[in-house]
Amino acid sequence: MRLRWPAWTASLTWKALAFLTVICCLLAFFLGALVHVSVTHQTVEQAREKVLDKLERASEAYEAGEALPRGAGLDLPGLPSALRDLALQGKQGSQVGNDLEGRPRMWAARPADGRALAVAMDYRQSVETITGLDRAIIGSSVLAIGATLLVGAFAVTRVTRRLHQTARVARRIGAGDLDARVNDPRNRDPARHQDEVSTVSGALDTMAGTLQGKLLSEQRFTADVAHELRTPLTGLTAAAELLPPGRPSELVRDRVATLRRLTEDLLEISRLDSGNERLQLDVHPLGPLAERAVRGTGATGTADPASAPGTAPATEVRIVRDAHVETDRRRLERVLGNLVANAHKHGRAPVLLTVEGPVVTVRDHGDGYPAYLVEHGPQRFRTEAGGSKGGHGLGLTIALGQAEAIGARLTFHNAPGGGAVATLALPEYGGSTTCPVESRPEKSNTK
Repeated sequence: MRLRWPAWTASLTWKALAFLTVICCLLAFFLGALVHVSVTHQTVEQAREKVLDKLERASEAYEAGEALPRGAGLDLPGLPSALRDLALQGKQGSQVGNDLEGRPRMWAARPADGRALAVAMDYRQSVETITGLDRAIIGSSVLAIGATLLVGAFAVTRVTRRLHQTARVARRIGAGDLDARVNDPRNRDPARHQDEVSTVSGALDTMAGTLQGKLLSEQRFTADVAHELRTPLTGLTAAAELLPPGRPSELVRDRVATLRRLTEDLLEISRLDSGNERLQLDVHPLGPLAERAVRGTGATGTADPASAPGTAPATEVRIVRDAHVETDRRRLERVLGNLVANAHKHGRAPVLLTVEGPVVTVRDHGDGYPAYLVEHGPQRFRTEAGGSKGGHGLGLTIALGQAEAIGARLTFHNAPGGGAVATLALPEYGGSTTCPVESRPEKSNTK
């Protein structure tokens, strides 16, 4: 089973502090070991010189037949066996060990008439010195690691805070707030040196400004084109009405009407892009408002897909549970009308509009939404490739924009059994009431 680390361990702060901790611990270990070995070696050498000097004096006294100094003797009790064997082999040596009572001693021995002449010195002070040094090394290492971590945490937090701010601004820009900027103070003064974070934040601000300029230019171009087309279209529409009856006249009027709808859609998109329109909010029961939106999509038809040729299909409106919503009625009707019209144009009957509380779903039984639309949402002037029915791809774009304007959430997905499903979730009004369950086909044709 693969070990899964907690989510907080993925943060840059935690990784930096963990790295600093490991480096500080390794550095403290190697420096502490170096000091410990050096001091221990120096202490042992000093004690060895003293004990060997004392052994030399004891040997001179033994050879002169004089009394041996205190702490010297032949085959002293507690003499380490290794040192005794070395002396019996005719060699001289020294060793740190314990006496019979377990006290630390520095021993030295040499051969004397087949026996071991040995001396012992108290080594407790040296041991205590080394032990105290080890404690000081450990304590100073802990303090140094703690201070390093505090300073490192402060420095890393300053960097990560700036990174988080840059990420928040990037998310705001991605959500559509093109006025968002990082405004790193390091980028305001050209003479000030920039670090990597300020370079990234400056690049993000530059990108946002460029993107905002291009989008504003596109919005102005769209609005200008739509406004300029309205005047000639008005005259073209009037001229088309004066044409004599016949199939050519019908084709001309149909194309003029299509061009007029496209122009009106472009104007509406430009207004949505500008974000300057004001909402006219009021409380409405959602069920009747959905029925009204469906009726406004076209003439009377039938809900049976196997109806007689030439009969326009209808949309079935099913009210599972009604609710009151505070919304802009015109915008909501436009959203629902565009969803129903798209279902009839690009899907197949039956088309079902369901109201369940503050949630409205529109489903058809066609081939479903294309993959790009489900993943990224509707895109302007892009329709399903190979579609047999025309369209300029603005209907769902306008529906999404109007839904965002009224504070609703519009999502698109495909039903498991086939067909496209659009779900519109509106904020429910606090004083909402429920209505009886109702299901009936709404006799309304869509374009």
